[in-house]
Amino acid sequence: MLEIENLTAGYGDTVVLRDVSLRVPPGSVVALLGPNGAGKTTTMRMLAGTLQPDAGAVRLDGRPISEDLTAARKRIGYMPESNALYTEMLVSEYLDFAAELRGLRGADRRAALRDAIEQTGIGDVYYRPIGQLSKGYRQRVVLAQAMLHDPDLLVLDEPTSGLDPIVRREFIQTVIGAYQDGDPGNRTVFVSTHLISEFEGLIDEFTIIDRGRAVLSLEADTARERYRKIHARFAGDPGPIELPGARVLRRDARSLEVVVNGNSAQVFERLRAHSPETLDTEALSLEEIFVSTLQPGGVVA
Repeated sequence: MLEIENLTAGYGDTVVLRDVSLRVPPGSVVALLGPNGAGKTTTMRMLAGTLQPDAGAVRLDGRPISEDLTAARKRIGYMPESNALYTEMLVSEYLDFAAELRGLRGADRRAALRDAIEQTGIGDVYYRPIGQLSKGYRQRVVLAQAMLHDPDLLVLDEPTSGLDPIVRREFIQTVIGAYQDGDPGNRTVFVSTHLISEFEGLIDEFTIIDRGRAVLSLEADTARERYRKIHARFAGDPGPIELPGARVLRRDARSLEVVVNGNSAQVFERLRAHSPETLDTEALSLEEIFVSTLQPGGVVA
């Protein structure tokens, strides 16, 4: 549905993105993962059409969004990281204003507002001033405006930033889940975040970006199959063990823990040759894969 090809951008002499490419299949949840300052927000702003790249292209169903930005925006709902809400307005006034900007009229507007309120759970605060809302409810209001026109693609830039852990989890599971449940298989989410564990169960594919470069793109299930943690415990000190392609996480006189990428069978057999008392393996979480990829000396993809 969405393709980013060789995206490059900068501010003055500072290059923020360098030849970033990725794809977002229809009906999926794809995450752009990276530390603060990696270039995630710049990428999201280009998808929303609020920033133009220096080179490269963003395509929606094969067509560059720059060819008809108005048409692209009708299909994209954008929730920016920094939200300039009108705090003196009631929630109802703000969303009615947003609906007007999107050209929604009459019965279509009423239906859009009703659906957005229900999906984001803001009915209890609909007639309250935005300035009186908690951070979590403000995020829901911003998400509601992004969903008003029933977009095919929801672009979320750090949507849970600043929320406490309980509110983050509720926001992700109930709000983002409700958006996709409204039209299963057709609604697509592209989300940037550095809070990976909360999105673990929703992500279908991900790209890790660091210092403006995409360093790893994988389906989530494939990543869990490839990246494994292996634990071995020995009766005594096994001496030197050569494990090409593995990164040692922890080692003492009788135990060893390593991370491997796609070569777990070979490493397993090398460890078995040293007659361990116990030898087991487990899949890494997406957060552990993220850390392993970005840490110095991490497993090379």
